[in-house]
Amino acid sequence: MSDIRDDLEKTVDRICEAHCTKDVFMSSESGTWPQALWQALEEVGLPQACLTEAQGGSGLSYEDALYVLRRTAYHAAPVPLAETFLAGRLLSAAGMTVPAGVLSVSGYHPKDRLTLTGDAASPTLSGHAHRVPWGLSCDHLVLVAERDGAPCVVQVERKDLAQTIHATTPNLAGEPRVQFEFANTPVQAVGLLTDARERLGCEGALMRSVQMAGALQRTLAYSLQYANDRVQFGRPIGKFQAVQHMLAVLAGHVAATTAAADAAIEVSSAAPELFAVAVAKSRAGEAAGKGAEIAHQVHGAMGFTREHNLHHLTRRLWSWRDEFGNETHWQTRIGEMALKQGADKLWPFLTSL
Repeated sequence: MSDIRDDLEKTVDRICEAHCTKDVFMSSESGTWPQALWQALEEVGLPQACLTEAQGGSGLSYEDALYVLRRTAYHAAPVPLAETFLAGRLLSAAGMTVPAGVLSVSGYHPKDRLTLTGDAASPTLSGHAHRVPWGLSCDHLVLVAERDGAPCVVQVERKDLAQTIHATTPNLAGEPRVQFEFANTPVQAVGLLTDARERLGCEGALMRSVQMAGALQRTLAYSLQYANDRVQFGRPIGKFQAVQHMLAVLAGHVAATTAAADAAIEVSSAAPELFAVAVAKSRAGEAAGKGAEIAHQVHGAMGFTREHNLHHLTRRLWSWRDEFGNETHWQTRIGEMALKQGADKLWPFLTSL
């Protein structure tokens, strides 16, 4: 690990250990914004980690910025850091200024239909946006809409969102998800981006893959610790071959997910690379299901209690695997890409990652 990564890990660990307490998790799931946690992240510039120095960022590489994201997911930090990263990347790609504060994005829902109307001086937004993450907590919401058939990125301020809320339904992890209905809602800024929706889906899938890698790493750490601490029939359950086998399978899923996410990050600093992201998200989705299952098996009844921290991770894994496309969606995309290559180019395509 580089010195920068080591410093980032220590910084994130220090902040999360101080602010990701049981009380914070419980209040967050009840709808209370964890202001102290977000402020601590802001004080060291982590929400701007994906931005260049010219955009107000800290000058970290894309790989280091997403390492920060993975580490916050390791602690199940209940804040929209991934959404803030994603919104900033979309605004930058569209040549727009990235505002300070908490940002969120469209949920990449198949039923989202947003249209931009009005003149250039006073554009307005109409349509539906489903399951927008942290939609009530953000200072600015970044959405993908169409204007005269052309895709564009739209920025809406919090003050203009109050009259557009249709319904709020949290995901399995208790993270807020909001449905908005816009009717000639004022828009703060607009930028054209020809691949806006595709970029939203790919960037979002990559962010979720990185988060699932972090959550799986902590799930493995909890499982190893519990297997060594829990004594049954006179010895730790980690000494039993069946438990060792389950832990080995879990470790394999963690390693594969981390490797797939890292490979996608490496080729996606300028823009998300479709094939690499599809592999990462589909692999992470498979690991999320099997990994959570094994972790709960190892923990037994203890893993199903609210007193143990395991559920903060596994509920996020179950939620994140379905957001920005589940593994079936991305495996279908991989199959479509492979078919386009033709027989002669199939093997080089599959080994190109």
